[in-house]
Amino acid sequence: MHKAQQKTGFVIAGLLLALLMASMDNTIMATAMGTIIGELGGLDKFIWVTSAYMVAEMAGMPIFGKLSDMYGRKRFFVFGIVLFMFGSILCGTAHSIVQLSLYRAIQGIGAGALVPITFTIMFDAVEPKDRGKLGGLFGAVFGMSSIFGPLLGAYITDHIHWAWIFYINLPLGMLSLAFIAFFYKESLEHAKQRIDWWGAISLVGAVVCFMFAMELGGKQYAWGSLPILSMFAGFVVFALLFLMVEKRAEEPIISFSLFQTRLFATSNALAFLSGAAFITASVYIPIFIQGVLGGSATNAGMVLLPMMLASVVTATVGGSLMTRLPYRMIMISTLVLLVGGLALLTTLTPHSSRLIVTMYMILIGLGIGASFSVLSNAAIHGIPMRQRGAANSTLSFLRSLGMTLGITIFGIIQSHSLTSKLSAAFSGKEMAAIPAGLNFSDPHALMDPSARSSIPEQALGPITEGLSSSIVFTFAFGLIPAVLALGAAFLMGKEKLDPAAEAEQHAAAH
Repeated sequence: MHKAQQKTGFVIAGLLLALLMASMDNTIMATAMGTIIGELGGLDKFIWVTSAYMVAEMAGMPIFGKLSDMYGRKRFFVFGIVLFMFGSILCGTAHSIVQLSLYRAIQGIGAGALVPITFTIMFDAVEPKDRGKLGGLFGAVFGMSSIFGPLLGAYITDHIHWAWIFYINLPLGMLSLAFIAFFYKESLEHAKQRIDWWGAISLVGAVVCFMFAMELGGKQYAWGSLPILSMFAGFVVFALLFLMVEKRAEEPIISFSLFQTRLFATSNALAFLSGAAFITASVYIPIFIQGVLGGSATNAGMVLLPMMLASVVTATVGGSLMTRLPYRMIMISTLVLLVGGLALLTTLTPHSSRLIVTMYMILIGLGIGASFSVLSNAAIHGIPMRQRGAANSTLSFLRSLGMTLGITIFGIIQSHSLTSKLSAAFSGKEMAAIPAGLNFSDPHALMDPSARSSIPEQALGPITEGLSSSIVFTFAFGLIPAVLALGAAFLMGKEKLDPAAEAEQHAAAH
């Protein structure tokens, strides 16, 4: 028994390393992008570095989740980690921003396999009674990667070389690969089935069109421009084709029959809505602290530290409570905190203290944490073993989609609000005193100490006031998905994690 537990320990360590590597890969880039652009050039194309990774990851999630159900988790986990490491090596050798973007897409395909399958292997490998605690640990990794990714990226870029933010994945990946290859024995039977090629092609087409439209709209192209409208049209065509194909497919990529289960449907709705609400706070709290309160240009990870540490607490506690309390009760009690925290953020002013902001951040962190551990368990509750890969990948996909939509939609709201408030605050004469080239539609411009110091004192006050009210206005809109998530939690039913029933199902599948 001791040997079996030791093997499981190595498997869990391998999964945690893979999850840390994949979830940290976007955050570690944040602080290195300035240096990378300075060396490689291509300032007008830098958005593709992040977009290529996100698009490839999101398009791959449902496909690899389904393939892991059909042909086995282990082979696709190994494929994902090898491809991720190969992409990391290529990224470190990139000589142009276009090359780097292409190599990041390769990394993203690897991450699309790693993230959902990691959770599915964890559910397969551990005893049901331990799943709650481990779910909290896995949820905590997401939170911690947001903190340490930017710090590590800044340190490596300043003291070694930016290429090493990619090469650091190699020792982590090799360890993870070794642990899974040698210690994870997959004994589930996987019947070979027909691959839903048309479903895969139409899904990838829909995701690619939608993600690039959201990423490039309002930045490289105007929202009403032909390229953006064409991408949205492509998304609609591919999405309709996907729905038609999936209804007829023998083994669909995303099984709509899963959504007929109330707990699965509500868990996915919660992941989508809470992701959209949480990303609002994650993006705009650092901007408020630095742009409105005039805080030092502290690393964004440190600014978010209280919120992320609080999320680790409820991720862990929520995971351990799943055998005692219904999923619904845990989610309602934490989402109340999320709604309360966002509501309090709408009361902020330029005179609010850093302490007050920190307290509100802690509330939001406590409110979101349980969703990282509880929802992944709730989504597979009662789902047969051979469909759990697809169930997990659907949840990961919808959470990522919620965050992407949140960033884009709330970004548009904040930008329009800021522009209108500054237009009302300044006449043409006053605007002439402000340095040319300062883009007020980008709130990050006001986070730069040199930009702030170049703005006349009489103009900085109204600008700060405008930035503050536009961010608070955005927080008010962020309340909408948070309240909807709370409402959806009441519909979850009374199920809770039943270790005995799970153990029976686990034994039957082996």
